[in-house]
This record gives sequence, structure tokens and C-alpha cells, in this order.
Amino acid sequence: MTKVYLTAQFPEVALKQLRDNHLDVESYTGAGLISHEELLAKAATADFLITTLSTFVDQEIIDAAPKLKLIANFGAGFNNIDSAYAKEKGILVTNTPKVSTNSVAELTLSLILALSHRMVEGDQQMRTVGFPGWAPLYFLGHEITGKTLGIFGLGSIGSEVARKAGSLGMKVSYFSPHRLASADEAALDVTYQSFDDLVKSSDFISINAPLTPETKHQFNAETFKQMKSTAAIINVGRGPILDEAALLQALQAKEIGGAALDVYENEPQVDHGFTTLKNVILTPHIGNATVEARNAMADIVAGNVVLMAKGQDPKYVVNK
Repeated sequence: MTKVYLTAQFPEVALKQLRDNHLDVESYTGAGLISHEELLAKAATADFLITTLSTFVDQEIIDAAPKLKLIANFGAGFNNIDSAYAKEKGILVTNTPKVSTNSVAELTLSLILALSHRMVEGDQQMRTVGFPGWAPLYFLGHEITGKTLGIFGLGSIGSEVARKAGSLGMKVSYFSPHRLASADEAALDVTYQSFDDLVKSSDFISINAPLTPETKHQFNAETFKQMKSTAAIINVGRGPILDEAALLQALQAKEIGGAALDVYENEPQVDHGFTTLKNVILTPHIGNATVEARNAMADIVAGNVVLMAKGQDPKYVVNK
């Protein structure tokens, strides 16, 4: 019987689809993340793997899986998988693009608003020292209307962030390796800038790009020195795009105004220094953590397994 191994507990919509198609389904149910050793053992008999972004599938795992035909990754990213080596071995790798676009864009704008109005800081104050009473200069934040949002990476998520930010009255600029056609820029009401100009002119910078060798540590000590001292940076893309040590130093030195991080350079570890700063918001990689987005992602990974089990081509192959 065709065996499917899931490296975490997934939404029921995935399990139902797999079982309805008479596949042998087994899921990791342990505490925390699956260990490399356990994945090695389970991959040895699997025809299909359904993995998460926190599951690292390296050459050793692939070599231990002689029957493996597909690694269906639960997420738009796939840098946790050695997809090039999988291709050498005739194993397809798929991802789940597009379906988390709205959820991640909503979180991005939520973090911008929360930073601007000091919502998390205010909540912490109410839970500790309390509210001393209303006063004209008490706990002032900033409105985002009229502020400039610089988007690094104008793919599907970045474009949706631009739409939502524009509806809130923000001026939106962007930098991407490939510039949009003028008609598309006009439709989104965005302005293209060089990376340096984007960094210097933005009140908020939203990182919505994928992790590549070129984007790793794109934001570093030199970048933070170029930013406005009042500017904030939001990372919902990939952790290593930011040099976190340099970011922490810039925040501590008040070179920039604040930061909101949903992804981390050494995820799931977070530098303790960030937790001591009032102008930093930390969320546990919840960009697409909505019932709607996760169900749609589950439908894709299970659907790709079913397609291949039936001898058909899966969708969203990233290593053709």
C-alpha cells in the first residue's frame, strides 16, 4: 500500500483527502518538532512526504528514502528542502503558493498599525503598572496615513500588502529584482525605487521577499544606518534576510525606530535581547496561521500526493 508520512499534525482536510483515496497515512504526533533521526527512520519506507517549513530534508534524508517520489512542502517557501538534490534523485518538490497571501498581508498591516499605535506596549502596561489616567501627551503614537511604506519584494504577498496599505492612505514604494510594467505599477499605485532609495525614504519597510543567496542579510548594519531614525522594519518574509545581530544593535543604539518580526534568523530561537525592547513586536511565525489559509494549504499538499499516487502531475513543482 502506498505510504504517506506527515512530519507534523496537519488540518483534518488533508488527512481526510488522503484516506478517502485509500492511502496509508501516518503522522508524527510527538512533542515539539520531529527529530532528524526519526525522520530518517520514517522516510525509509515512505512513498510520499508531507513536510513543514521546520522540517529539514537534506541529502541524508533523501538518500535514506529509496521509494520516495514527492516531498510536498506545507508552505510557500521551500528552503528547508535540498530540492536540487531531490531533483537529481528523481524526487519532485512542491510548495503551497498564493493561498496564504491574504493572511500574511493582513498580519503585515496589523504589525505596522500595532507598532504605530504602540498597542503591544500599551497592553503590557495595562497588565503591569496600569493606566495612570488620560493626558494630552500620554502614550503618543503615530498615524500611518500619509506615511511611506517601502516594500522589499513585490510578489503576490507584497502586492497585496501594497493594496491594503494604499487603502489606509499610505504612500507605497517598492524594490524587486524585476520591475513591474508601468500599467501594473499604476494599477497598484506604487512607485519603484532603488534599494538604497527605498531604505532612505521609507517610514516603514516591509520584507516580503523569498530567501535567496542574494537576499540573505540584505538588511544589515549598513542598511540600518541609512534608514530614518524614526523608521520601523517589519519582517514576515524569511528570517535570514535580516542580519538580526545588526538589527538588535541598531535598535539598542536607537538608529531606527522599531521592528516587528514574525520570522527569525535562527528560528525557532529568538535572541533574548529583542524581548527586552519596548519598540519591538515579536510573533511566532503566524503569517499564514489562519484556519482559512492552513486548510487551503492542507488541501494542496494532500491533493498533490493524490495526483501523483494516481500517476498524474502534481501542482506547484519547484524543482522541475
